[in-house]
Amino acid sequence: MHAMLSHPALADCRRLFLRDYEIYINIGVHDFEKKAEQRVILNVDLYVPLAMNTPTNDQLDEVVDYDFMRETIKLRASKGHIHLQETFCDDIVAAMLAHPKVLAARVSTAKPDVYPDCHSVGVEVFRIKQD
Repeated sequence: MHAMLSHPALADCRRLFLRDYEIYINIGVHDFEKKAEQRVILNVDLYVPLAMNTPTNDQLDEVVDYDFMRETIKLRASKGHIHLQETFCDDIVAAMLAHPKVLAARVSTAKPDVYPDCHSVGVEVFRIKQD
């Protein structure tokens, strides 16, 4: 997956990121996961062409606002129980790519409290908009 980050389409992009964003959501397929919300840690990278994300007047509307990432995640999480992290990641990356300025996005989710013998379990997806 990291080889995708050297894709020529990303050469003239600015990378925006949201690191270790912690939310509590209803997610999981096991009975013990369906009884309460779980902690999920998200990381998001957005790739935006410099021409669309380089401010000339130091104004927020000239760039992609970081709140877009947080609010998009909160909105998806509020829509009810999600069985799979893969579904959650796919939904989030699709919503990120729906932003007109975003060319590519990487989203990862991790559930740190599922198993006592590991740090976390998770999934990551990376997508580039197709013309």
